[in-house]
Amino acid sequence: MIQNASALKSANLVSLGGVLSILIVSWNTRDLLRACLTSLQNHLGEVEHEIIVVDCASADESATMVATEFSSVNLIASSENLGFARGNNLAFSHSKGEWVWLLNPDTEIFENAAQTLIAFLEARPRTGGVASALVDARDGHFQRSCRTFPTPAALWCEASGLARFFPRSKRFGFYKMGWFSYCTPRQVEQPMASSFLLRREAINSIGEIFDERFPIYFNDVDLCWRLVENNWQIWYEPSAKVLHWGGASTKQRRAEMIAESHASLEAFYQKWYRGRISPFLYIATIALVRFTGWVRVTRASQKATT
Repeated sequence: MIQNASALKSANLVSLGGVLSILIVSWNTRDLLRACLTSLQNHLGEVEHEIIVVDCASADESATMVATEFSSVNLIASSENLGFARGNNLAFSHSKGEWVWLLNPDTEIFENAAQTLIAFLEARPRTGGVASALVDARDGHFQRSCRTFPTPAALWCEASGLARFFPRSKRFGFYKMGWFSYCTPRQVEQPMASSFLLRREAINSIGEIFDERFPIYFNDVDLCWRLVENNWQIWYEPSAKVLHWGGASTKQRRAEMIAESHASLEAFYQKWYRGRISPFLYIATIALVRFTGWVRVTRASQKATT
């Protein structure tokens, strides 16, 4: 691992106090990352901050772009693809701010997004994290970025088609929260970590940001589960808006990422549901996860070859 010397020398890393730490992990997203960093320059205003970018051995000269065009950014250029979880944990280990903003490289913040999220946490001392609204970069609509935890009932409703036939039902479509309009603030269980502001105190209370057993997927679900288990609230705040393209890195390896997603869901069940639900339900749900994963990977592989 080679760390940019500016990351060690930056004055932003000294005596931060209530500073905002922005963590970005990037892999082959140079142009999107440039737009993200530019939006931060344009819209952070007077917010005292540090930006830490972990580049995961990108082949598109992302690290060079950051080093030459954004000298105030603390760049950590890894010689390997660390993945989302390890990359963010590494960035967090170099951060000092009271507020920690997980931000994907394929995002661009709107004016006052950071200020709104910080004010939200300041006003609610038992809120461990707050997610912004994600505005789809393709059509301008709010992305459906919040879900409930993936309980057995949620997964079986999805797999059986009940959620698809009754997407707005709180009984059958509850996992993807199809009934929620995304226009009002709401306490939620699991928002996407594409734009997620965390309280450092809350992170410290659960030991780390991400469990690295979940390298790409379900690390955010596990994070939210641990926050809730430790009596922290999680909120969604739509007045803070962030443009989001979605899947800029993972779409580069579609079938592989689907397989990784289902493997991580199984690992999540092994960690949190084994011994908490009946053995029959546990085994049946794991079988469901494996079968639906096989179907999705097969379809994605066939599509890639046509």
